[in-house]
Amino acid sequence: MASSGKRHEEGPIAKAIEEQTAKLPSDLFLWGAAAAILGSLTLRFLDRKQDSQFVGQWAPTLLILGLYNKMVKALGHDRTDDD
Repeated sequence: MASSGKRHEEGPIAKAIEEQTAKLPSDLFLWGAAAAILGSLTLRFLDRKQDSQFVGQWAPTLLILGLYNKMVKALGHDRTDDD
């Protein structure tokens, strides 16, 4: 594919989200995922299977958000934009 030479710029909503998520420590998401796993296990032992599955599904979401947080810090709009 040929490059047009035009720089990609994020929209105002994406910039606002990146500015806020970059302020969060990355390990916050890891600890949140660990808490979701432990909470899910606890609920499972208490025979609350549906609640356990619901809480257990938070872990991958939190880990993906943590990955996004890392990417924003490393590759976010602040690396390419002049403002």
